[in-house]
Amino acid sequence: MKILIPHASTPSEKNIANDALYHELEVDTLARTMWGEARNQGSIGMQAVAAVIINRTKISQQKQKFWWGSTLIQICQKPYQFSCWNRTDPNFQKLLHVTKENIYFASALRIARRAVYNRIDDPTGGADHYHASGIFPLWAKGEKPTAVIGDHIFYRLTK
Repeated sequence: MKILIPHASTPSEKNIANDALYHELEVDTLARTMWGEARNQGSIGMQAVAAVIINRTKISQQKQKFWWGSTLIQICQKPYQFSCWNRTDPNFQKLLHVTKENIYFASALRIARRAVYNRIDDPTGGADHYHASGIFPLWAKGEKPTAVIGDHIFYRLTK
């Protein structure tokens, strides 16, 4: 993907241009994460993944820093949090090369754009973690799910 930086003549125009570029990068990163994690879960499944990431972002902002990162991009790409970004995951190479011509990625982009601007509902009940059904991570032991959407089970672990 080639990113063009628009010509800006004043410092405030440069800030606006940089903000717009950064928001587009957030949208792209979020969409790739949603697509890599939940493209087979339909729109609601991708929206649920977006909600978890947005919830983590809000928690980080409230606490002014958190172990999974402070920005949407850091949170998406934190090692071992969203497996599609793990270099050894089969989805990693796919998510790097998917384009909007892929119908599921086009849908992910639409959802991500709304999510970045806080314009989606949270179907997870405030979840900040999830895992695929059939996998039972230690962190989920004894925790009560907030939602089950498609093949994913969602939890709110950060109070």
